[in-house]
Amino acid sequence: MLVGLAISLDLGSKVSRLFSEATGKKAEIVVEADKEIGPVPRLWNNFSQGGESHDGMLTAAIKPMQALSPGYVRLDHIYDFYDVVKKEDGRLKFNWTKLDREVEAILKMGAKPFLALSYMPPALGSDVTGKPDSWDQWQEVVKTTIEHYSGKNNKNIDKVYYEVWNEPDLFGNWKTAGDKNYLEMYRQTAMAANKAANVQSFKLGGPATTGMYRNWIEAMFKMVNEENLRFDFVSWHRYSLSSEQYKKDVEELSSLLETYPRLALKEKIVSEWGLDAENNPGYDDNLGAAHTLASVLEMIGSVSKAFSFEIKDGLSPENKTFWGRFGMMSHEDTGLVLKPRYQAYRWLNALGETRIYLTGEGSWVKAVAAKKADELQIFLVNYDPANSHHETVPVVIKNLRSGSYEVIKENFNGQTQKTMVKINSGTWAGQVIMPANEMVKLTVRPTTEVSE
Repeated sequence: MLVGLAISLDLGSKVSRLFSEATGKKAEIVVEADKEIGPVPRLWNNFSQGGESHDGMLTAAIKPMQALSPGYVRLDHIYDFYDVVKKEDGRLKFNWTKLDREVEAILKMGAKPFLALSYMPPALGSDVTGKPDSWDQWQEVVKTTIEHYSGKNNKNIDKVYYEVWNEPDLFGNWKTAGDKNYLEMYRQTAMAANKAANVQSFKLGGPATTGMYRNWIEAMFKMVNEENLRFDFVSWHRYSLSSEQYKKDVEELSSLLETYPRLALKEKIVSEWGLDAENNPGYDDNLGAAHTLASVLEMIGSVSKAFSFEIKDGLSPENKTFWGRFGMMSHEDTGLVLKPRYQAYRWLNALGETRIYLTGEGSWVKAVAAKKADELQIFLVNYDPANSHHETVPVVIKNLRSGSYEVIKENFNGQTQKTMVKINSGTWAGQVIMPANEMVKLTVRPTTEVSE
């Protein structure tokens, strides 16, 4: 993602066709408290940062990001932003100072780096989104990058991810055939990765296209399968107001993988995602928070990692208030304000470790149930891009053990209600009033020893 994109058109005009009261399905949530369906995959704890600054971009975000316990942070522009490569007398010289500063910030957050190998170093060609003057020198750049960050005698970081380019279909107008062929880019990069010596384990993949395009992914699968190239993950981007689009992408990918069973277990990664590919006021309010939760619930169990774009706003001379940008937090010049999307991730991090069987989601209301120690949690979100749908959601919890419980209802704005109940029949039933883009967490907690 590049910065400086124009503010999008009015949100309502873009989303009015997404949902219809006449055709939508109301939610009727049913949870079976004794039916565990496995661990809750923490796919959401990954974040992406674009090209907002050439030096020290992430430093101010270290402390607030620590509170989110991130797993990975993705960076692009690593070659064209940080003066990594220069050419002297025909030979390449490397200076990692600026890029190291960003990687050190990622490590201080408690995360690991996910590096998009983009764009072309100016020392290798006049077009930063084009082909290198020499593929051999491109291989040298990639090999040296991997040895610098994954090398046991260098930064020695285990499990770094290296992604081949960023949105090649957009930035550089690459294809999967012809003179400017992304497949050749990937082939050359995989060859370079194989030459990296004395390194920790790492992963290589792509293509990080602007969408889950079947023709791109199929071309990649065919090449890596036939040539036995290193390929550890498949990645794509998705910006969509429809939270259900994220599930549709994986369904399309899964149908394609039926033809390539050897690749079926490769990681599936959404390496950038958000509600709009352009700057949008929704990134600053509860719409963005509700979109975050609804989309994550669609992706649970489908992808291994999803990288929310982006961590921090850049500065814009056209937007003096610095709002309406992609960040979960504003730029430090505006006080590093933590937006609702940031708080949505704090909410998600409170979700328990064991997923519990839940049915009855609707067109607007999505939900997930989990167990955390002896507590049962239900997270609900009424996501409506048109900001108009109000719903009263019936919630039934079955197969509770008899005893006394405290039922806690917590709204996203912090409003909390607590009720003491006695369960004799094994079932609790209630209703949750949910205005548009509201999020609610229900916690059912035993207050005394319950009987079998």
